Amino acid sequence: MTEETLLQGCIQNNPSAQKELYFRFSSKMLGVCYRYAHNREDAEDMLQEGFIKVFSQIRSFESRGSLEGWVRRIMVHTCINILKKNKKFNESVDLIHATSLQVREDSIPSIMQAKEVVESIRLLPIGYRTVLNLYAIEGFSHREISEMLDIEESTSRSQYTRAKSMLEDILRKKNILLPRSTDLVAVGGSR
Repeated sequence: MTEETLLQGCIQNNPSAQKELYFRFSSKMLGVCYRYAHNREDAEDMLQEGFIKVFSQIRSFESRGSLEGWVRRIMVHTCINILKKNKKFNESVDLIHATSLQVREDSIPSIMQAKEVVESIRLLPIGYRTVLNLYAIEGFSHREISEMLDIEESTSRSQYTRAKSMLEDILRKKNILLPRSTDLVAVGGSR
């Protein structure tokens, strides 16, 4: 099924088109949700809620970018809204750890898709993890993140810096080799 046929079918609430869209993107989008969720079950709930939004908003897709990118943005916003609704973001910043962190810009991993690195990111407090995902992987600016999360732009910047440093410490403890002169922004890509 072509993307245009798929879109038209979803706009017309055709169950087979909706099923095709779901199966085409669900595994990738579950990975997106998993980066924000506390566990797999929460990620699956986020995924389902995200697809409900995708199907209800499919008419607003204007074909300016890729369909996958549009679906991904909805998933990210869904995850953020769920975290905010459940107040999980607000209780996530562990300031005890934050005071002892040192910034080491040149030692962040360049292979973000590696399972061990992704699992290490999941060990970060959810506030740090959320900002790191939004900035480094999704490509949002700190201004956009501050608006999404209802925090100050400086808070977004400091949580990102602390997340990178904490991630580095976690990876060192796991003996995962880190390349030098690498930054998450270059790794994560942009929207």
